[in-house]
Amino acid sequence: MSKKELFHAILSGEKIERPLVSCWHHFLEAEYDPTDLAQATIAFAKKYDWDWIKINPRATYLAETFGNTYDPEDYQEVFPRQVNQTIQKFPDVWTIPIVDVTNSAPLQEQLTAAKTIRAALPETPLIQTIFSPLTILMFLTGNSSYYDQKMYGSQAPLDFKQLLEKERFGVHQALLHISQTLVSYLKELETIGLDGIFYAVTGTAHPQLFSEADFREYSVPYDAIVLNAIKGKTILHTCGPFAQPQRFEDYPIAAISWDTNAKGNPDLSIDLKKIKVGGISHQIFGKNQEVELKKQIQQALDQASSFLLTPNCAVPVDVSANELTLFRKSI
Repeated sequence: MSKKELFHAILSGEKIERPLVSCWHHFLEAEYDPTDLAQATIAFAKKYDWDWIKINPRATYLAETFGNTYDPEDYQEVFPRQVNQTIQKFPDVWTIPIVDVTNSAPLQEQLTAAKTIRAALPETPLIQTIFSPLTILMFLTGNSSYYDQKMYGSQAPLDFKQLLEKERFGVHQALLHISQTLVSYLKELETIGLDGIFYAVTGTAHPQLFSEADFREYSVPYDAIVLNAIKGKTILHTCGPFAQPQRFEDYPIAAISWDTNAKGNPDLSIDLKKIKVGGISHQIFGKNQEVELKKQIQQALDQASSFLLTPNCAVPVDVSANELTLFRKSI
């Protein structure tokens, strides 16, 4: 079977002989230029011959789509420094528009990159990364979607819980407009011939950020709008500690990615209806921990079958070629 046949077979629930292997990280020096990002991604794919490729755009491109601005010359880890947030006061949430994809520079950049990558890698399964509407809205208020982190450069992040209380209907309108924009963007991605999307619901499952009731009100309906528009192969990524992968079992998705090593999270042995993605701590990369990497690979193989073997999130930008080669050749 070809890589594409294997990828679509496993996401359709078919049993295959070995897990499919992939890895991704941010190309910080290339991610603000679509040509540079495409060439970096193509080279990465060819060098390691990954079974499938997740396009890894800059973490802020969808926040930029709705007006946030960042300094591309100043990074903290994978986040450029925030210069301005769109929602500075609670009533500003009402101003979030439906963005015209054809006139959006950040979205057009990613479409250009995706077209270039697709043309260069016609036989490689290729998926694009997008964030959920609720995750994007957190960015627009100057907040990080990680419960224990602040957005680099944000000087006055809004109290998100107060925003939900004070502007409930404005929040719903903003989430609807973000969802509708994403649906239009996905239609454009579909014309390129991608094999699916990587849908990151970063932060939305964490109990310290959202109660179950808030999750049901502000996340589920808008996730449904976006995901039901795809009707294809979707890998959902619930990031960080207490990510609750089982919460997303009823979503119209094919697979679930989560951090199997983070606090409060299950490992790959959990009983899920969806295809499992992950198994390897992304934090051990960049440290030349060859013994630990081999150990975690074997643990993943012992805990699951017919799955996608990957790091649990993007590996550090200083990951070595030796580490990536070892990981790739492990299967």
